[in-house]
Amino acid sequence: MLLNLHVKNLALIDEIEVEFGDHLNILTGETGAGKSILLGSMNAALGNKISKDMIRPGADHAYVELLFHTERPEVLAKLADMDIPVEEGEVLVSRKIMNRRNICKVNERTVTVSKLKEISSLLIDIHSQHEHQSLLHRQNHLKILDEFSKKESEDIRSRVQEKYQEYSEIQKQLEEEYSDQEKMKRELDFISYQIAEIQSADLLTGEDEDLEHRYRKMVNGKKIMENLAAAYQITGYDDTMSAGSQIGNALHELISAEQYDEDLSPIREQLETVDSIMNDFNRDLSGYISEMEFDEQEFYEIEQRLNLINTLKSKYGATIEDIEQRLEELEKKRDHILHFEENRAKLLEKLEKAEEVLRNACQKLTKVRKKYARKLSSEMTEALKELNFLDVQFMMQFQKLEKFTANGFDEAVFLISTNPGLPMRPLNEVASGGELSRIMLAIKSVLADVDQVDTLIFDEIDSGISGRTAQKVSEKMVVISDSHQVIAITHLPQIAAMADNHYLIEKQVEGTITRTVMNALDHQQSVQELARMLGGVEVTDAVMESAREMKELAEKTKGY
Repeated sequence: MLLNLHVKNLALIDEIEVEFGDHLNILTGETGAGKSILLGSMNAALGNKISKDMIRPGADHAYVELLFHTERPEVLAKLADMDIPVEEGEVLVSRKIMNRRNICKVNERTVTVSKLKEISSLLIDIHSQHEHQSLLHRQNHLKILDEFSKKESEDIRSRVQEKYQEYSEIQKQLEEEYSDQEKMKRELDFISYQIAEIQSADLLTGEDEDLEHRYRKMVNGKKIMENLAAAYQITGYDDTMSAGSQIGNALHELISAEQYDEDLSPIREQLETVDSIMNDFNRDLSGYISEMEFDEQEFYEIEQRLNLINTLKSKYGATIEDIEQRLEELEKKRDHILHFEENRAKLLEKLEKAEEVLRNACQKLTKVRKKYARKLSSEMTEALKELNFLDVQFMMQFQKLEKFTANGFDEAVFLISTNPGLPMRPLNEVASGGELSRIMLAIKSVLADVDQVDTLIFDEIDSGISGRTAQKVSEKMVVISDSHQVIAITHLPQIAAMADNHYLIEKQVEGTITRTVMNALDHQQSVQELARMLGGVEVTDAVMESAREMKELAEKTKGY
């Protein structure tokens, strides 16, 4: 249930904090006092869209916080699956609304708006003022039935969705691969050309790297020769100033000095080693220079081969290994097309089996739906009678769709007759606005017995009704509040009188500042508010007495 609401800096609301109680919580107030803003704040906290213009002027952000308590194991299990930590059953949902971004949190864990909506749907169900208009759309009737039957139908519907996905994928494959034989012939010709192009190149792993090395060497041959010649001149023995000649001269001087000092022998040996290394180096360098030749034909062949390999890389892969992998894929695809009829026959057989499995799942789902449709129709009839439909008939009519869908092959519509002697007709053809609001309330009351959501919010579900019908609606809301926490915004005193917890929403003006405030009412204050709702501008003693009687009658009705 919803324990606490905290709103700050939202439209006319400076700051409101209110604690809600069990059973039936009623919110009343003058038109324009801010009831819609309060409901909008709840919707915002639950992940619905909200305009940045709703931030109170002068504030840099708005903030809405809802504190819930739940002990339902199935809800706690789903929250655990979403990685939301819950202690002692408390779930704190908050949303900070700023000009450029929003911050949504659940138990201090930041979540996305879509995740916030998913979590909120487990905790609260808000029936907006015009939601009953959704009953005019036939596709919503089947959704209501599925919600009513979900304990038995949920797993079957999941299986239907899974099998429909498999069936659709096979259908798509047949359409894409086998519907146009001329296209397949063109594709086969193109694939065969690609295979021949790769195979004719006779590629060798690693040859591209070797060819690139040789190509770079030949392209830069002149520069290489200039550098090698300069190195040979610097280190050789032909020039008296070269390194080789200088080392030879130094060695001659050391040998001369060694005649007088035998301790110089190790140094002389080191220099002899250097001289030997220098001789070997110059000999190798000279040999490399003499062997370096530029073969124009070889250069042309390397260049052409590299062009071919690079062309294949641009078409089939960044490396020779990628090209070879692509060749394998093309060969498999060619073989697949060559075996067209065989593969098509196998796929058609696979589609037939998938269709049979899907049909069986759909038939099972239809059977469950029709079973619960009878039960729903019976309970709806009773609920509607309790809402002052004195002679009402209600049922669901099924039709089989021509094609499978992810939700089976059922189309279902609510049929209703609200007057004796008149045939049942589709709901959207006969129900008025006031009737629709009562029918939606009846649906909510029937679903309440199977719903896992603890808190239900009704925004002016009393639209278009009055008198005895209003009394019946108020009694039905009391029944719902026996098993659920109900929070209702209303203009009708018959409903407000039934409140277990009554709250007044008012607009206060202080100078140039206008604020919306919300306060819990005690018994006497609740009677005074009922008198205002009954009497309008002037509240007389007679109106006050009527309000007291209405409150006493409501308490007797509830068994207090």
